[in-house]
Amino acid sequence: MNEAPDEVRASILRLDVLGGGHEVLRRAAARALGALDPPRATELLAGVMRLSLERWAPAMRVLPAFMRALEEDGDLIPHLATLRQVATLHEQEEVTFVFTEGEAVMQYHVDAAARADAKLFTLPLGVLKSRARLTRNPDELSRLAIASNPAVIREVLKNPRLTEALVVRIAARRPARPEPLQEIWKSPKWNNRPAIRKALVFNPYLPPETGVKIVPLLGGADMRELAADQKVHLSVRDLAARLSASAAPR
Repeated sequence: MNEAPDEVRASILRLDVLGGGHEVLRRAAARALGALDPPRATELLAGVMRLSLERWAPAMRVLPAFMRALEEDGDLIPHLATLRQVATLHEQEEVTFVFTEGEAVMQYHVDAAARADAKLFTLPLGVLKSRARLTRNPDELSRLAIASNPAVIREVLKNPRLTEALVVRIAARRPARPEPLQEIWKSPKWNNRPAIRKALVFNPYLPPETGVKIVPLLGGADMRELAADQKVHLSVRDLAARLSASAAPR
């Protein structure tokens, strides 16, 4: 295992022993970044990514919290907007990639998605959300799972009858609006499943700012496959190529 600053290892270990669930860990990771000046914050990110690639278990466990914190907890990271520039100046290329922004390779126009939903669903949104969360009928749940409205998908993801196989189908669906895909990425119950992460990151309708945050969480074989996939965003593909070159077998 390559050497990493003791401060980085200590930060990882402090986070790794936290209780309270995924959201608590994510917010704690955000606070850890926010408490550091930008150069040390990017060093922490680079260290967690590197140690995770080397399969150090504590880093592998906390890395998802850091990746999600970058998207969801900007209120706790006051210098978030400067971290990409700092990472570039310090030649931390992998960290620079995780701040990628832009549109997905493929687009499903919001009006087209709304028209498709209108043909499938005639009930009011409130009723659809309630059924999505509570239905015990697997056929109805599968039908609701193809909605483009993220509010409906958010409730589908809470349904106790939902299976991983159906979430994979939602994550892989094409064409797709980005919002339902990002609801899966935000879901603590489902975003830690390797098959679901793979379905998301290989979906060309997923925005690159989310895709690049999933790439470091993949196994080496998936990274290599992603690096060769011409359908995904160039930044996602390039990051996968860089990381797969140094990833330990998983």
